[in-house]
Amino acid sequence: MPAPQPIVQLTAVQKRYGAGAVVLDGIDLAVERGEFVSLIGPSGCGKSTLLRLVASLSPVTTGQLVVDGKSPEAARGEMAFIFQEPTLLPWLNVTRNIEVPLRLRRWPREKRTAAAAEMRRLVGLDHVPDHYPRQLSGGMKMRVSVARALAQSPQILLLDEPFGALDEITRNRLDEDLLALREREKFTALFVTHSVSEAVFLSNRVLVMSSNPGRIERDVPVPFAYPRTAETRESLEFQRLVNEVSRALRSVLPAHEKSA
Repeated sequence: MPAPQPIVQLTAVQKRYGAGAVVLDGIDLAVERGEFVSLIGPSGCGKSTLLRLVASLSPVTTGQLVVDGKSPEAARGEMAFIFQEPTLLPWLNVTRNIEVPLRLRRWPREKRTAAAAEMRRLVGLDHVPDHYPRQLSGGMKMRVSVARALAQSPQILLLDEPFGALDEITRNRLDEDLLALREREKFTALFVTHSVSEAVFLSNRVLVMSSNPGRIERDVPVPFAYPRTAETRESLEFQRLVNEVSRALRSVLPAHEKSA
């Protein structure tokens, strides 16, 4: 029986914008179905660019990118993207914001209403179905964004530092909630973050990237079983791995950042 193919595979991928400098170079990456993979590295190393390539928001310059056996464009319907900002529509309430991608896909009203209600319940927003974005905290807005993405039942979830602007307590809680949702929805995740502890907590693997141009320098496996809890963060093994990834990250920082 042949081995299953990776759901995302990049081979010798290079990316440059126009005649500008090379942003990503020599990217070889295979993500297995169901994996949670985090990308961490210096600002400007191309983490977000890599997500945009997978999401077919930008084409590769050279090399090959295959998503679930297809081109990224052909696989677009199997993916959902969560950006750094919640990008909610201010004139729509919580429920209607969750329904936006379902309306675009022309789901029948009854079906999209049921899906939005289920996702609202799963992310803990059942008590504010009619609230508008201006009435929500930062953490609640991100919950709406997560619910909107997962309402589409994506095979692949792409997350570009979604919790970076939140306080540590809220971020930790949302990390735990995201993993709980993954246990139910069984999606594959590519997650960009600047937080080493967040990357270790969430992931099966942490990829450490260098910059100018962006390359994958280290692929660090994370051995902890799921589900992970607040107690996971308190363990000595967790702290040891955070320290290991932090050292790997420091080794790839530009000289001026190392001395800052």
